[in-house]
Amino acid sequence: QQPTATMSGIKNEDLRALQSYVKAADATQYDGLAQDTMLLDLTHSNLQQRHAEIRFDLHDTVGDLRQRIHQKSGTPPQYQRLLFLRGNVVESGVLHDVAPGCDDDRMLGYYSPTNGMTVHCIDTDEHSGSRGGRYEDTSLVEKYRMTDEEYDQRKGTLRDWGRRQREADPKFNLARHAREHRELMEVTRQVKLGYPLPEGYEMDAGGKVKRAEKENEVNGSGCDGGGSGAGAPASAAAASAAAAENGPQTVEGIAVGDRCEIQPGGRRGTVSFVGEVPEIG
Repeated sequence: QQPTATMSGIKNEDLRALQSYVKAADATQYDGLAQDTMLLDLTHSNLQQRHAEIRFDLHDTVGDLRQRIHQKSGTPPQYQRLLFLRGNVVESGVLHDVAPGCDDDRMLGYYSPTNGMTVHCIDTDEHSGSRGGRYEDTSLVEKYRMTDEEYDQRKGTLRDWGRRQREADPKFNLARHAREHRELMEVTRQVKLGYPLPEGYEMDAGGKVKRAEKENEVNGSGCDGGGSGAGAPASAAAASAAAAENGPQTVEGIAVGDRCEIQPGGRRGTVSFVGEVPEIG
């Protein structure tokens, strides 16, 4: 049996095909450059970032190179030790080692650089701002934190808005409000497309879609003694629909620790809680 050739140890045929596609133009990627133009990669001793294919001219000087590195890393020219590398990392070997303050007037062409060559800058400043990851490590940045009590006292927040809504309507819950808002937006979209208004909606004086006021909302509860008003069947139907959408049966068979997929979005995770959240209904 003929052995299967591998590329860089990759045995999966699809990955090999993808690798071949990505690297197909590697041999010709610099063909369109002017004769005196070259693309260099710039790296820094204190930074993880890599500035790829920065354009230079062979007549640019080492001083010009130092200024570009200063712009991208913050290290002043007088603290830059420059290493022209054989490969992409320092361990691959150094072709030229240019100390701070040396050869600033010498043209880059003197070092015979090639496209794709890496120039590594070693920051010699003991007090450099880039030391210790201070330019990149976001974990070093002090985060603003607010206690639950402080947030509870703030005005204009979602919690404050929900609290005011419940003061006006003790039966208010955020889940029902969000559902009704989505339904209203969907009806509005359909009306703009020329579809007729569905039952339960009407147009206001300004030409905007709104929910039609139910009879029992206009004339009171509609109850006379123990009887039910005209709005009772509609209310019962709405309650039944809400129960079908959010009732216990919707989480039947789901347990904490189960794997799940969130829709919309398709993000996957692990179930951490099963039950009703009072704050959102």
